Amino acid sequence: MQHRKIAFIGAGNMANAIIAGLVSHGYPASMITVCSPTPIRRDKIAQQYGVISSSDNLAAATQAEVIVLAVKPQMMKEVCEPLQTAVDFSQKLVLTIAAGIPTQRYHEYLAQPLRLIRIMPNTPSLVGKGVSGLFADSNINAEDKQFAEQLMLSVGSTIWCEKEHEINNIIAVTGSSPAYFFLFMESMQQEAEKLGYTPEQARALVLNAAEGAIELAKSQNDTPFATLREQVTSKGGTTAMALAQFYDHNLPQIVAKAMQSAIDRAEEMEKLF
Repeated sequence: MQHRKIAFIGAGNMANAIIAGLVSHGYPASMITVCSPTPIRRDKIAQQYGVISSSDNLAAATQAEVIVLAVKPQMMKEVCEPLQTAVDFSQKLVLTIAAGIPTQRYHEYLAQPLRLIRIMPNTPSLVGKGVSGLFADSNINAEDKQFAEQLMLSVGSTIWCEKEHEINNIIAVTGSSPAYFFLFMESMQQEAEKLGYTPEQARALVLNAAEGAIELAKSQNDTPFATLREQVTSKGGTTAMALAQFYDHNLPQIVAKAMQSAIDRAEEMEKLF
């Protein structure tokens, strides 16, 4: 991977995950700066991975070749505006991992032409199992795209979006989906506890069952999920009776509506910021 000076503006979980992935893959820690107005999170990251800690967004952005905007969407305008006239973005690559803010808005926030790539990661990036959707602005060259892709490969897998609106689809399919699975697992754990298992036993049983199902699916990568489901389901058996409840309560339709709701909210957010 090409090494460029990187400034992370924001020291939250996702910045932490990407920095951890980069350093573990041999990226020079001395070329990474993490910025935050409060020292608690940024200093912890600096101590853990050997990167530079700073409270000065302006100085870090000025010195960096790559700027990663890793703050919450509602904070983005406030963070960007002080950089407008003080930083020359013509020679910098800007990466943003905030949801719901379209490319054009960054051009307005920073009041300059930008080389911008939007990235939508998810929380399993924290353990190197993330999925990140990427969308490149029209003026991005192949070298910048390769850099952004390799950056996110350090914390999982990637997929490029041809059109910007597809980033919202990525949010529904991968960005928000860990919460879908956690809700299902939470519900199973609660019922297991009602059946007499301790919270620790119930959690372990559900977690191991989920892990086993994932590994089985990965081992049969060409087998559709529908076929894997059918292989577990004997006609008239216990699994069939359980699945019948899901179908009777329209689980596939509920999932579809939930995913569409995530997309709708992402589109609403684009008008807010």
